[in-house]
Order: sequence, then C-alpha cells, then structure tokens
Amino acid sequence: MNKVLLASLLVTSLVTVAGCNSDSSSTQSVPEPTGSTGSGSGGSGSGLSAATLALDITSVPDSLAATYSSALKFNRYTQVQTPNGKSIHLIAQDKLSDNQIVRARSILTHYLTDYPGSEYGSDKSAVANKMADNGAILLLLNGQDDGTNPATNLGGQPLYQNEIQVEGGNWYINQTYDGHRDASFEEILHLLHDYGIGVDQNPEFIGASASYQAEIRSAQIVALNDKLWGIGSPDWIAELTLENSLTQEYLATVVDSYYGLWGAWTGSDTHAMWGGYVAKTRAEISNQDPLGAKLMDNKFFHPYLTYDARIDASFEGDFSLKFNANLGYTHHAQYLKYVTLTGDNSSNVIVNGLDNKITGNAATNIVFFSGSSAEYTIEKQADGSTLISDMVDNRDGVNRVIQVEQAAFSDTNIDL
Repeated sequence: MNKVLLASLLVTSLVTVAGCNSDSSSTQSVPEPTGSTGSGSGGSGSGLSAATLALDITSVPDSLAATYSSALKFNRYTQVQTPNGKSIHLIAQDKLSDNQIVRARSILTHYLTDYPGSEYGSDKSAVANKMADNGAILLLLNGQDDGTNPATNLGGQPLYQNEIQVEGGNWYINQTYDGHRDASFEEILHLLHDYGIGVDQNPEFIGASASYQAEIRSAQIVALNDKLWGIGSPDWIAELTLENSLTQEYLATVVDSYYGLWGAWTGSDTHAMWGGYVAKTRAEISNQDPLGAKLMDNKFFHPYLTYDARIDASFEGDFSLKFNANLGYTHHAQYLKYVTLTGDNSSNVIVNGLDNKITGNAATNIVFFSGSSAEYTIEKQADGSTLISDMVDNRDGVNRVIQVEQAAFSDTNIDL
C-alpha cells in the first residue's frame, strides 16, 4: 500500500528455490522459461556478472522477454520452483540491486516454507502449486509507485525498488519510512494471498485454502467494524471494497506488525500503517486485535523468519539480532534466525536466542554472546563450522557459526 495514496485518503510443503531466492485474482497463462536462449538466457554472453549468476539470478528467459522486455528495462530473472515442477517468476528491472532481488525471493520462499504442526501451513505445497498454476509473477520495478513506470501495467504484482529494504543497508538500519518504507512483506503477501491462499467473494475461488481465507475474512470484518483497522480512511476502504481486496490489505497489515516492520515508526506511539491499525508490534496485536493475533498463532506464518538474510555489503559494525529499543531495525531483526555477512567490511553479529546460524564474510568477524565463556560449550564440527551452546536456559541457545574468527563473551574473546 502506497503511503502517499493512503495519506491523501486520510486527509480526504517446502518449496525449492531455483534462482537466487497482486493486484488481481485473475489467472494468467505464462509459459515456463525455456533454458538457454542466447541473449535472453542467463548463460555465457548474458552480460551478467559471475557474482550475479552465483546468486541464481539470470537474464530474462526468451519465453518471458517478449513481454518483460529490455526496452522496458527488465534485465534479470529468478524463480521459486514449486512441487508440481512449475515456477513462480520474479522479473526485475535494471536499477534493482542483486540483494534486493535475493531478498524478494527469500520473503516469498519464507511464506511458502512448511510450518510443521500448524493448522494450515504444515504442508504448503498446494498453495505453492496454485500460485504457479495461476500464473503468479512478482515484478521488481525501478523507482517508486508514482505512475511513471510503464511496466506497472504489465501482468504481475508490482514491488518497487524504493520499497525493498535489505538487511544491513542504509534504509534498513535507519528504518526509513518516508520514501523507502519496507513494503516487501506486504506486496509479496498480496501475491501469495491472491494466487495461492485464495480470496472469497470473487466469481471463482482459485486458491488452495478456503478455510484459512474464511478465518481471515471473519477477522477483517471484526477489525473494520470495531475500528481496529482502516481507521480514518473511508475512501480507501470503499476502494478496497469495490476491488474485493479488504482481506488482502488487512492480512498484510497484521503481518507487517507481526514481523516488526512498524515498531520503529515514530508517527504514533500506539498505531501502525500511518495510523490506520491499532497495533505496532506483535504484543500489541495480541492485546488490541485478538482475531488478528489468532490468524498468526500456529496457523500458517512462522513466528520467526526462515530465510538466510544477506547483510548488505555496506554494513559495518555490530548487527544486532537481539531486540534493542535504541536500535529501531531490531524490531524486525529480532525475528531473524539465519544471517550471512556479505562484502569485506569488518562486521559482527549479536545473537538473539533463536538458535542462530551465522556466516561470516571476507573480513574478520565476531559473534557476541550474553554471558561469560564458562557458561558455553564450543565444539568444532566436521564441516568446519563451530557450534556454540549456551548452558543457561532461555538465553542464547545453540548457535552455529561459519567463517567467523572470534566468539565474544562478557569476560573474554575466544578465537575459533
């Protein structure tokens, strides 16, 4: 949801990644990529760097390039392969960074990763397959949603360059909401919701989870009627009603707060989404929107982020996975479990108790723990990683570190 638009309205089954990681409920017929196709392929002669190709990002396949063309500035492609052998396509324009493409794919993969024991997410293969069958495409577009990008009108769910924060990047660390709000989780969720979970009240239900959608609809109706969501924006609500997108926007608002994307916003001490939702944080959802909290409670969405976050190469210093009220980005980073430092800046990681897996970069890296060294065991593994286990319950957990030079404790640093 675009901030400028809303502000004006207020005033008036585990999937397999292949490739480096909605506005509409209608299906699209999209051909599958056809492999090596000369200048349209990701092979030799593609013009993409070895580093880009190593992230499983290729050039746009010829089977898609007639529509998503170089003339419209599309130059890279990745995909999420689904259990039925098809693909969900991610097609990017030329100003997107590789890390932005990776992050978009990672969020989609996170949403589609099985959540064992959950009511609707223990096997997400049907949802993933529906997305592929329904022709789900994520368009990663240059700039922002200001009506100037002609590719906006192509088939696909748009997500703009200026809406994609990368962990460790400047927008992420500074939690920039004006012009660079992290809308990745919202827009990718719209794609999942429209083409995978499914939306009721359309001429045809094309999704895979009518039961979960029924719960989402019930929670949305209560939230709207009780003025928990859509607060002060009647024109926007009227527009969503005509589009039959009330449930998609409501669920995206809940998910954004659930994963900490509004905790650092200073526009309100109590409300999220530019004042339109009563809860900024996960705890506030439980207190203020109990049916919204129920949608997140062992239903479909993991309580932590399942993807490996690539910390941007520009980052330098200590990246905290532990919540720190003085570091706004940790409202979100507290839910990260796996991180990889990129680039060659000396950067470090503070663990958060989620049994982290931390991979170092080309520089010297340190991982920080809460207690004294005597309270941990350090075990070198056959694969070269090091397992560092906290013997104090409910603190730092069991952490695997890879290509990390030191572990820092409250009393000393130990070389690994």
